[in-house]
Amino acid sequence: MPHDLQSRIYLASRSPRRRELLHQIHVNFEILLFRGGMREDVDVSEDVIAGEAPEDYVQRIAHAKALAGVERVGARRLMPHPVLAADTTIELDGKVVGKPENADHAEQILAQLSGRAHRVLTAIAVADSDHVEHQLCVSQVRFRQLDAGEIRRYVATGEPMDKAGAYAVQGRAGMLISEIHGSYSGIMGLPLYETSLLLAKFGYRF
Repeated sequence: MPHDLQSRIYLASRSPRRRELLHQIHVNFEILLFRGGMREDVDVSEDVIAGEAPEDYVQRIAHAKALAGVERVGARRLMPHPVLAADTTIELDGKVVGKPENADHAEQILAQLSGRAHRVLTAIAVADSDHVEHQLCVSQVRFRQLDAGEIRRYVATGEPMDKAGAYAVQGRAGMLISEIHGSYSGIMGLPLYETSLLLAKFGYRF
């Protein structure tokens, strides 16, 4: 059987970064469309539950996105393939730091990250009609000390919007980061090592 017919998945994400990373390891995928519009992943609430640990939060969201994807595949009578979903969040002082709501909020987030280390948590989940499995990738990023002017100029580029922690490690934020420990692809939003392991469990042949 040709490779592109034998191994294929659905990606339950609109993220261009996740698409690029899957292309990097030559995964055959189709974008699973949802009702939320071009900047939304799935119709799953991403609200944090009171007292929920960041690790539990990010894994719960990725798990829910994958299951929602499987439901959509069945409801639309699409060709059955595993569904890959992911969620990335920042943890600082034990709290979830999500995406900025606006430019002012982005500046506030970056001011909090300035001169400090924080954790980047990316959970991935793969599901089909029979089961779902997930893994968590944890990395650490340290920002150099940032002044208000450079924070304001960076936010003005628009890059921080729609990004967990208000920055993109693969973009201009690279010049703001002094140290990285862990998975660079995980910080981008899809840890390739863990992704390949999960896909192999679902029979994907690279």
